[in-house]
Amino acid sequence: MSTDDDPVPADQSDIPVTAERPDSLLRTTGTDHITLIGSNEEETVKFYRDVLGMPLVMRQPNLDAPNVTHLFFDSGDGRIITFFVEEDRDNAPGQRPGIGAVHHLAFSIEAEELPEIKEALSEHGHRFAEFDRGAFHSLYTRDHNGLTIELVVDKYELPDDERGRVMAVAQSKRVDAGADYVDDEHMEAAIEELGLDVVKNEVPDAATGTGYTE
Repeated sequence: MSTDDDPVPADQSDIPVTAERPDSLLRTTGTDHITLIGSNEEETVKFYRDVLGMPLVMRQPNLDAPNVTHLFFDSGDGRIITFFVEEDRDNAPGQRPGIGAVHHLAFSIEAEELPEIKEALSEHGHRFAEFDRGAFHSLYTRDHNGLTIELVVDKYELPDDERGRVMAVAQSKRVDAGADYVDDEHMEAAIEELGLDVVKNEVPDAATGTGYTE
């Protein structure tokens, strides 16, 4: 017997999942940038430029705190990730995410580069875990401050303007099938229903995983 105090399962809610535009106060047009608090410039550049390959495209004082340096990196598609850094800040050994905090950052990588990326991470001492996440395939590692970084290979090369629709339809297929998470069969059924001509990328077999810990 359930009561009003019983928690609602994470995948169940009366709130509809749909790619349709909501009747909202305003509409965003995309992600412009995300800003995080970093340690110092040298270590931040060493990881985000020299490991992840993001060009450092701008450096200037933080307009709200001129003693803080504001670093801008191009994440690969023109979308920007920025950091507030100071020279006297040490790297952090780890993160303790709470409400309002960043749990992880996810960046796209090319499917054909996956073997070389795994080899390069290992050769340079960056530990990682590899998981099949159903709709995509992921590597997980950490930056110099203990923030979890996810490197994502899309299993299906979806047009940017159709990604939301495919995910919403795949969600409905998952619910109808009583499955725990969206998997290949739900993605492929959604792609077929929407009549999209989509390339499927080859990825290695990996555990589905229940979380990432080193």
